[in-house]
Amino acid sequence: MFEGRFEYALDEKNRVSIPAKFREVLARHYDMNLILTNLDGCIVAYPKKEWEIIKENISKLPSVRKEARSFLRFYFSGVCECPIDRLGRILIPQSLKTYARIVKEVVIIGMNKKIEIWSREKWDEIVKEATSDPEKVTEIVTELGL
Repeated sequence: MFEGRFEYALDEKNRVSIPAKFREVLARHYDMNLILTNLDGCIVAYPKKEWEIIKENISKLPSVRKEARSFLRFYFSGVCECPIDRLGRILIPQSLKTYARIVKEVVIIGMNKKIEIWSREKWDEIVKEATSDPEKVTEIVTELGL
């Protein structure tokens, strides 16, 4: 599925290239449309097929508690269908760009069945946090069986 890290810059119209490796996966296993939304300080892009599974799973949940309903309002309010143009780019809606604090430079990472788009600055913070405590890293690696 989606793996790897790629660095790009938004163009003057808020478009960014989707890595060729990811476009190949999208062409082979999905249609070429992505569903974007806000999550965890970044923009998350799901292939439409994966997004439909998420929606189906959410609709099967029993009555959810107040905090979950609040989160779902936030999560679904950011949804935007985003086709990939003939040059392999997507348009980042201003509301999602603002949410993810993206100015110009982005880091696009593959996360198995989804793609995450981070501001360069936020990504640097994530990496620093994830690697700052070698003992914790060892625990996590062991826990995950890596």
